[in-house]
Amino acid sequence: MGRAVTLDLRPHDLLRLVPDAPAFADAPAWVADALARAPWVVVRRAPRLDAAIPVGVRGSTRSERFGTWLHPRDVASVIAPEDLRSPASSRSTLPAFALLRAVAPLLDATGCVWGPTGSAGFELASGVATVTPASDLDLVMRAPEPLARERAAALFDTLSNAARHAATRIDVQIETRDAAFSLGEFARPNLRVMLRCADGPKLVADPWRAESVA
Repeated sequence: MGRAVTLDLRPHDLLRLVPDAPAFADAPAWVADALARAPWVVVRRAPRLDAAIPVGVRGSTRSERFGTWLHPRDVASVIAPEDLRSPASSRSTLPAFALLRAVAPLLDATGCVWGPTGSAGFELASGVATVTPASDLDLVMRAPEPLARERAAALFDTLSNAARHAATRIDVQIETRDAAFSLGEFARPNLRVMLRCADGPKLVADPWRAESVA
C-alpha cells in the first residue's frame, strides 16, 4: 500500500520508519514508546532543513505531539491520505469511521482527491487502534484549482449534516498546490480565510492567489 520515498512529500503523508532509525534528538520520554508501538510519523507543514523532512510524532494523548525532522534514508515507506479508506470491520462502527464511510461518495462526487488524516488516517496506515468513540473525522481534500465558494458552502453543509447524523464532528482541510485552509472558513461568504503555509499562516481573500495575502 506504500509508495516509494521521494522528495515530493506533502503534509499529512504518513511515513513508516526503517527498523534501525536513530532516535530523535531532544525528544520527550514518551516518543520512544510511541514509536515502538507504531513506527510512523506524519509530514508537517514546515520548511525543510536541507534534505530533512519536517515530521510529527503522535503519542497516546492529545497533548503528546512532537515536531522534528527526519532524513529520507530513515523512511521505509510512504502512505498518502488518499490511499486510506477502509477500517478493520471490528472498528467500522466507531463514529469517525462510520462518518468516513458515509461521506466517501459525497467527496468522490467532487472530483477532488481526498483522504482521512488525524487519528483515523494514522490508524488506517499503522494498524494501531487510535480512533476513540469521541474522535473527530479529519480529512484533506486536494484542490489545486479554485473551488467556487458557493460549491464549498454546499459541500460543507452536506458534510456537517452527515457528521451530526453520525454523532461526531468533521474537519476538512482544502489543499492548494502549496498551502491549506479550512473548508468551514471558506464556506462563509465574504470572509478572508487563514491560509496555512510552510512559513506560517497568512490571512487571504483568495487561497489560490498569492497576491491576495494581506
